[in-house]
Amino acid sequence: MRNFLLSLFERLETSVYKFNGNGNGNGKHPVPDLSKDNLRFESLPMRTNIHASSAVKNPLDTGILRSQRYLLRNQNQSDGYWVGILEADTTITSEYIMVMHFLGKIDREKQKMAANLLREHQLSDGGWNIYYGGPSEISASVKAYFALKLAGYTADEPFMQRARKCILDKGGIMKANCFTKIYLAMFGQIDWQAVPAVPAEMILFPPGFYFSIYEMSYWSRCIVVPLSIAIAKKPYIPVGDDLLKELYVIPREKVVYRIKRDQSGLSWHNFFIDADSIFRRYEQHPIQCIRRIALRKAEEWMLDHLEKSGGLGAIWPAIVNSIFAMKCLGYQDDHPAFVKQLQEIEDLIVYDGNKLYLQPCVSPVWDTAWAIIALHESGIAGADPALQRAGQWLLSKEVRNFGDWALKCKVDEPSGWYFQYANEFYPDTDDSAAVLMALQRVSLPEKAGKEASFLRAIRWILAMQCDDGGWGAFDRNNNKTILNHIPFADFNALLDPSTSDVAARCLEFLGRIGFGKSSQHARKAVEFLQKEQEKDGSWFGRWGANYIYGTWSVLSGLFAVGEDMNLPYIKKAIEWLKSVQNSDGGWGETIQSYNDPFLKAIGKSTPSQTAWAILGLLAGGETKSEAVERGIKFLLAKQKEDGTWDETEFTATGFPKVFYLKYHLYRNYFPLIALSRYRNSLQKK
Repeated sequence: MRNFLLSLFERLETSVYKFNGNGNGNGKHPVPDLSKDNLRFESLPMRTNIHASSAVKNPLDTGILRSQRYLLRNQNQSDGYWVGILEADTTITSEYIMVMHFLGKIDREKQKMAANLLREHQLSDGGWNIYYGGPSEISASVKAYFALKLAGYTADEPFMQRARKCILDKGGIMKANCFTKIYLAMFGQIDWQAVPAVPAEMILFPPGFYFSIYEMSYWSRCIVVPLSIAIAKKPYIPVGDDLLKELYVIPREKVVYRIKRDQSGLSWHNFFIDADSIFRRYEQHPIQCIRRIALRKAEEWMLDHLEKSGGLGAIWPAIVNSIFAMKCLGYQDDHPAFVKQLQEIEDLIVYDGNKLYLQPCVSPVWDTAWAIIALHESGIAGADPALQRAGQWLLSKEVRNFGDWALKCKVDEPSGWYFQYANEFYPDTDDSAAVLMALQRVSLPEKAGKEASFLRAIRWILAMQCDDGGWGAFDRNNNKTILNHIPFADFNALLDPSTSDVAARCLEFLGRIGFGKSSQHARKAVEFLQKEQEKDGSWFGRWGANYIYGTWSVLSGLFAVGEDMNLPYIKKAIEWLKSVQNSDGGWGETIQSYNDPFLKAIGKSTPSQTAWAILGLLAGGETKSEAVERGIKFLLAKQKEDGTWDETEFTATGFPKVFYLKYHLYRNYFPLIALSRYRNSLQKK
């Protein structure tokens, strides 16, 4: 029997997708013939009477000029890109301390600086939150408490006593999420019985199989594959097994490790609980020959996907999990892949006085695209050297190799753009659409190269459209919703289905390049967006907070393809935006709206969200409306002398309800786009 299974999985292994870096297509997905004569590779120059060097007295022109100068000052002078800090919650900084102790290589100074950050971010109730102004969250609080203990603080410290009380009030350590429990199990603080099964054998399921890793989102894939190696090896890092005993509501030895079932009986939730129970029993006595094949395949997959990437998946959790996996597999400290992953972690550190924190990843491609759009909209010519340098840098980042996406998206040539400095396996449609809209605004000396890149990218974006008419970010048709019931998928983002904001960005690009609403791809996208509209007229924002972001994105996309902006469903969205304007003239929306839709568009006014609302209204033809005028006045009143705006709130999203982001440049380039587009719209009228 074992020989039969060994032969079977060896055959399955050979069918798993192999990365094809030779530039040859692996099939064709139907896309229309593209004629260069019908496409707009360059947009018309913005007409404005204001030049960046001229002195102006009009408040609107002054505000635009200040913002222009700030962005130009902060451009990377050698390569031409922009990149702002990408801030997340304290969990990453807590994990950084854990990584040092896992490796047994503790930089005391950095540990102290990380601990200072954790102490500064502790809330009055003793816990830690996952976004600015939010309530204490159990997993973030448990991680911070553990990290501070590793850093040498004792349970008797007053701030640790407050933290312990907060954690116990929220149900104790066993209420933490799955990934927190896995990390704590590695340090002996939680029994491995508390960890849901993440069998390494998943890697053996071939593409197309319902439970293949390729039916997960790209980030889930990159997180889970190395984590499955670590869980199979079950490392034990001795730091004292009772270091967190005070966080148990009941004594650890009396904890019952059963996942609660639905009372209804038959359900996908209960099905996956039963499956998890079977796999956890299997984990105790795996079939060794199959386990060896699975671990070897998982290791190969991990190493293959490190190529041309800023770490595995170029995101923090995957990089950290790959470090854990490599050490579990016995990699020496001088192994090139291991050394590279460690350096990728160090490159994510942000130093802030006597503190440090870590970014979840970096955003140069995304930031550069929007900075170009903002500067061009504000009157900087497409042939300006600053925009040309940025455009050349973006062109150099086009993906020219096939990645995981090619399993469902068949094109002759790969294309697309990623988010970070390097992430060749994982371009995404949102970044790609933004980059192409930016490049359309830049006049480059070598037009042929730009046009060739555009044609490849258009075909790729069209081929990435999902069957429902929308677009996901990184994969096509990544929408098997029952997989969300898998017990280890409690981070609320196992999948990458079509979303309104990404679909709208792709639609906006297609409209700008020359696709009208009657084209097949645009028509399907418009139908998708109509189905996704909320009853009050708004749209959900998957990657930005939240309904304001989604509604701006959709209105911009519909306008770009020539949809009649007087249609009732569009007017409903416009009226919704007007109805949620704050009394100070701005717009704001708390991250809490992801948990409670009744809080949609409720929150302190922020520059970025105000800009999104204004841009949505401008797309709807509301240039001279009172709402737009009040929004413009808000932005001008809040702008500082150096051309920037302050914004403490998190206005972007990693995983809804679980992980949120603060782009430090959002508060600067989006207001510039709004102010400039308002001025341009006035001049046209």
